[in-house]
Amino acid sequence: MKLTINHCTHYTYAQQVKRSTQYLRLTPQDSCHQHILSWSLALPAEATETSDAYGNVLHVLTLDQPHQAITIEAQGVVEIAGSTEEEGEGALSPLVFLRCSPLTQPDLPIRDFAARFHAPQSQYLALCDMMNELLHRMPYRPGTTSVTDSASNAFMAGQGVCQDHTHVFLACCRSLHIPARYVSGYLYSEDSEHVATHAWAEVWLEGHWHSFDVTNNTCRPDQHLKLAIGIDYLDACPVRGIRLGGGSEAMHTVAAVQSVETLPQSQSQWQS
Repeated sequence: MKLTINHCTHYTYAQQVKRSTQYLRLTPQDSCHQHILSWSLALPAEATETSDAYGNVLHVLTLDQPHQAITIEAQGVVEIAGSTEEEGEGALSPLVFLRCSPLTQPDLPIRDFAARFHAPQSQYLALCDMMNELLHRMPYRPGTTSVTDSASNAFMAGQGVCQDHTHVFLACCRSLHIPARYVSGYLYSEDSEHVATHAWAEVWLEGHWHSFDVTNNTCRPDQHLKLAIGIDYLDACPVRGIRLGGGSEAMHTVAAVQSVETLPQSQSQWQS
């Protein structure tokens, strides 16, 4: 499947910002699941390209002049493989992803829930069952949580979005001593109301990374485009920054993922 991606993030501030730095994980990489045919970023100034600790492509955008708005755009064409081939270890040891963060720290209710799915002889199937049960316990409800909500808060609330599903799933896996990592990216869907920006989990089992998309209750990443990985949302979110001044902030984001074969009828879009 060949997809086109257009993603625009626009920040406005009540007052002038004296200086700011944005950390952008908006550039996907080739893998067994995806082949990047073209990709570009449109930024208000030249950014420094590097890699972060997890091997993600990282652009650091620094604006030293006063400004009251920032627009960041990413677009490209990517071919997604239809195979279910799992990814190998990579440059970083999977054991790194046993570590919990404040957003993924399992509390007692999460530990008790995860313990029901401890099955060393058939752990993959048990995690599929856990994914299904977790979505049943935490139905998808946009607008009920924020990026600061932890796994324990979302699990207690019993609802959330893909970020919350992923954080809780990671907390469950790590409580079972199974390495698991957060993945940010895009999702193609024929449903025009479906979000295009997305998050899911990857779990290290039997020498491979396996995908678990709790929100869509699937282990097949054949409509997913991976951007970045990390311990949690804060490590892998597409745009994250710091600033001096500016007062209150407003952010508007539009992301669209379209199939080349069905343009322009079929489109996924998310706005906030």
